[in-house]
Amino acid sequence: MKKRNIAIGTAIAYLLLAACGQNTDKETVRVAEVTRSVFYAPFYLAIAEGYFADNGIDIELTTTWGGDKTMTSLLSDGADIALVGSETSIYVASQEAADPAINFAALTQTDGTFLVAREDTGDFQWEDLKGSTFLGQRKGGMPQMVGEYVLKQHNIDPHADLELLQNIEFANISSSFASGTGDYVQLFEPQASLFEEEGIGTVVASFGTEAKQVPYTSFMAKQSVLDQNADLFVRFSAALYEGQKQIQSQSPEETAKAIEPFFEDTPIAILASSVERYKEQGSYAENPVLTEEAWAQLLEIMEEAGELPEPIPFSELVNDEISKQGME
Repeated sequence: MKKRNIAIGTAIAYLLLAACGQNTDKETVRVAEVTRSVFYAPFYLAIAEGYFADNGIDIELTTTWGGDKTMTSLLSDGADIALVGSETSIYVASQEAADPAINFAALTQTDGTFLVAREDTGDFQWEDLKGSTFLGQRKGGMPQMVGEYVLKQHNIDPHADLELLQNIEFANISSSFASGTGDYVQLFEPQASLFEEEGIGTVVASFGTEAKQVPYTSFMAKQSVLDQNADLFVRFSAALYEGQKQIQSQSPEETAKAIEPFFEDTPIAILASSVERYKEQGSYAENPVLTEEAWAQLLEIMEEAGELPEPIPFSELVNDEISKQGME
C-alpha cells in the first residue's frame, strides 16, 4: 500500500509539472503593424519560434497599412501595441494628448526602403533623379522624411529638382509604380526584390545605408496601458529580444523558412535575399533598447523635413527601462 501511494503521488506531481510547463494561461496582445515587410523579420521570427508563447503572450497581429491608421487604431483601443514609426508618437504628443503613445522597444534602426528605378542604366548616380518623376511616400512619414534627408545630402532639392508625387495611399504605392506611375519609387522588402524578379524595376540604392541610425520603427503603447501592466511589456520585450538575437546568429535562409507563413505569396529565395540585405546594412536593431542618440537623429531628420512640431525630449516619449528589464 505504501509503495502504491508513493507511485500515485509521483504521478500527480509529474502531471502538475507538465501542466505548468504548458503555460496555457496566455494573455492576448493585439499588435497593429504599419505594413507587412521583411524589415520586421525579428518580430515575426520571435512569433514563429514561440518566444512570445514562452513568455505567456499570444500575439494577435493586424496590418493597418499606414502610420495614421496604425496610430488611430492604438489611440482608439483597437490595438494594445502599435508597430510604427517613432515620429508618430511626436505628432500625437504635440497635440497635447492626455494619454500619449510611449516608445518602449526598438525593432529597426535604419531606413528600410530601397530606391527602385524603372530603367536600369547600369551606372546609377543620384543626379539621375533630377528632372525625374519620383513616387514618394506619405508626407510626414519616416520613409518620406529620410528620403528627402538623403536627397538633400546629395544636393538634390526634392521639391524643386524633380516631380515628387505624394498623393497616393501607402498601400497603393507599389501597384501604382507597377502600373506605370513614376520613374523612381521607394519600396520596402520584399516588394523591391519582387519587382526586380518580375522585371518591373531595379534596386539602385538603399536609403538605409545613406542615412544614419534612427529609431525608425518601434513598438509603442499608451501611457495608461503601460502603467497598468508593465510586466506584460517587459515580457513582450524579452520575447522580442530572443528574436533579435536569433536573426543575427543564423543564416538568412533559416530565417526565411521560419517567417515564410507571414509571406505566403513570396518565394523563399526572395525572403532570404531580403533578410540578407537588411542584415548587411544593419537595419535590424540588435536589442530592443532605444537610445538618446538615435532619438536626437530622429528630431534632426524631422526638423530638416519641416515636420517637427516641437522637439520633445527622449525622456517624455521613451521608456527604455521596460526593454532593459526584458533583456535581463
